[in-house]
Amino acid sequence: MLDLELRVGEAADAAVNYILDHFTPALDGIAAAIGLVTGALRGALVGMPEPAVIAVIALLALWRVGWKFSLFALAALLLIDGMGLWVRMMETLSLVLAATGFAILVGVPLGIAMARSAWVQAVARPALDLMQTMPAFVYLIPAAMFFGLGAVPGTIATVIFAMPPVVRLTNLGLRQVHSEFIEAGLAFGCTPTQLLLKVQIPNALPSIMAGINQTIMLSLSMVVIASMIGAGGLGNTVLTGIQRLDVGTGFEGGLAVVVLAVLLDRITQSFGQGRPGLATTLRQALGRGAAAPQAETVPDGEPRRA
Repeated sequence: MLDLELRVGEAADAAVNYILDHFTPALDGIAAAIGLVTGALRGALVGMPEPAVIAVIALLALWRVGWKFSLFALAALLLIDGMGLWVRMMETLSLVLAATGFAILVGVPLGIAMARSAWVQAVARPALDLMQTMPAFVYLIPAAMFFGLGAVPGTIATVIFAMPPVVRLTNLGLRQVHSEFIEAGLAFGCTPTQLLLKVQIPNALPSIMAGINQTIMLSLSMVVIASMIGAGGLGNTVLTGIQRLDVGTGFEGGLAVVVLAVLLDRITQSFGQGRPGLATTLRQALGRGAAAPQAETVPDGEPRRA
C-alpha cells in the first residue's frame, strides 16, 4: 500500500465555504430569479381548471400523436384526478418545465459553441461526462447548502443533472448537417448567423428535439429525487410511501409519475417529426377527410376528372 493521503473531501468543503463567504448575494439573486419562474409556473398550472388542462393535453395528444393516444391521455389524467394527485402532478410538471427551460437556455447555446469550436468541445466534454456519471443524490448536497430547502434547490439540481443530453445532441446534430447544405447556404450569401438559423438548426432539429426529450425525462426522474430536499410534487407522495412502508401510497405516486412521463415523452418526441396540422388531424379523427377525386370516362374513351 502506498502511504498516500489525498484530502479531496476537505478541498471540496473549502471550495463550498469560500463560495458561501464571498458569493452569497449572487446566490440569493439566482435563487430569487429561479423561484420567480417556478412559482409563476406552479401558480398558473395549479390555478387552471382541471377540465381545461385535460382538454388541452388531450387535444395536443390528438394533434401530435393520434386519436388513440389522445384517449389514453384522457383516461390517464382522469385516473390521476381520481387518485387525488392532480395538484401534486401539476407541481411536478411545473418543476419539470422550469428545469427543462433553464437547461435548454444554457444547453443549446453551449451545444452550438461545441459544434463551432473544437476547443470548447474539448473543455466541455469532460464536464458533461462528470455531470452524467455523478450519482443524482450527490447534487442535492451543494444545492441544499447554497440555496436551502424547497423548489429552488430542487430545480437547480435538476438542471445540472438533466442538461448534458441537450448539449450533446445539439452538438451532434449540427456536426451531422450535410456539407452540401452548408455550401449551398454560403453560395447564396448567408452570414454565419443566417447559416446557423436557416440551414444548420432546421436540419439538426430532430437531433436537438431528441436531446430536449431526454432532458425532460431526466428532469422528471430528478424532480422525484429532489423531494428529499423539499421540492414537493409527486416525489413527496413516493417519499411518504417509503417512509411509512405504505405500498399503496407509493404505488399511486409511482403510477402518476409513469403517466406523466409517458405523456411528456410521446408528445415531445413528435415535435422532432413532421406532423399534419391540427385541422387535418381533427378531420382525419372524425372521418371527414377529403375524398380522392374520382375519374370518369367520356364516350370517346378518354378519362376525365370529375
